[in-house]
Amino acid sequence: MKKEALSVRTIVSIGIGAAVFVILGRFASIPTGIPNSNIEVTYPFLALMAVVFGPVAGGLIGLIGHALKDLIMYGSVWWSWVFVSFLVGILFGLGGKRIDVASGEFGRKQIIAFNVTQVVAQAIGWFLVAPVLDILIYAEPANKVFVQGLTVGITDMVTVGVLGTLLLALYAKTRTKKGSLDVEQ
Repeated sequence: MKKEALSVRTIVSIGIGAAVFVILGRFASIPTGIPNSNIEVTYPFLALMAVVFGPVAGGLIGLIGHALKDLIMYGSVWWSWVFVSFLVGILFGLGGKRIDVASGEFGRKQIIAFNVTQVVAQAIGWFLVAPVLDILIYAEPANKVFVQGLTVGITDMVTVGVLGTLLLALYAKTRTKKGSLDVEQ
């Protein structure tokens, strides 16, 4: 079997997506009051990119964007959380295959499917994977990392639920609906 290389379109989307992830993470984060836990608009953007460009792009945008953001903001990379951004990006992209916003459809059924996917993906990532990796890699106290994970998970679920849904709905409106005549006059 022949392995398929990444398309130029996907590679460009990863580069641009990672850059926007860094910019949003640096300049559009709102502190929650819990140390190192912010309300982020990076994840609604990651959801849009992953749904549109697929799980490989979503995972790499999350991985590269989060790692660069950490380096710029903190001087080092917090790999447990970077891995969760990678995982969540992949899961958003896999869920996006069921939604197919490129067809111009993003109605109630697709909105529900998207939000169930994003809630499950983020619950796995922030409620379980991030805290466990923080304990295993960095020997962080369990009570601290589970509070951080819960805070970040809930705020990301809400921001992706609201802003991610809005971004995908707006994107779907720019696509030609399946079965419609695309006639230019």
